[in-house]
Amino acid sequence: MIRLKTAFSAVEKFTEVTGRFISWAAVTMVILVVLVVITRYFLGIGSIALQESVTYLHCLVFMMGIAFTLKHDGHVRVDIFYRGFSPRCKALVNLIGALLFLIPFCLLIFFTSWDYVLSSWVIRETSAENNGLPFIYLLKTLMLLMPVTLLLQGIAEIIRSGLILGGADVSTSATAESTETII
Repeated sequence: MIRLKTAFSAVEKFTEVTGRFISWAAVTMVILVVLVVITRYFLGIGSIALQESVTYLHCLVFMMGIAFTLKHDGHVRVDIFYRGFSPRCKALVNLIGALLFLIPFCLLIFFTSWDYVLSSWVIRETSAENNGLPFIYLLKTLMLLMPVTLLLQGIAEIIRSGLILGGADVSTSATAESTETII
């Protein structure tokens, strides 16, 4: 039981730190978009690398922020019945959903992306645009990192649900502690 709580806490902390970092990437993306608009439309200077960096950050925010969103229960769900369930019933639904849908989805994405990402790394794929960013292979690596981080958080959700179903107190104090130490 203590090991499960320790593993749960470690994954939650990792997801929280990653999510906080990603939130700053979103702020950076907004600043870069403003910079692109100003330089292009007011100064007449265009930069493909700057535009591509916005695309890279956009991918980073959405693909690496998905686990953070799961941790904070921010994904869209049809909760006509779910919102009225007891905490134990919610934990059962979350457990079944993670086992039947989340884990297979993460594994499917990871294994179907593997060869695609690997071939990009082998040739050190770069942008097709002149003066573009030479890191397409790093961008494609997000296709492997996203399911890994989502799977880790999914396992944490399974542990949380199991602990709730087992009668353990799984409060949000671990989440609050990790948030306070980051801020």
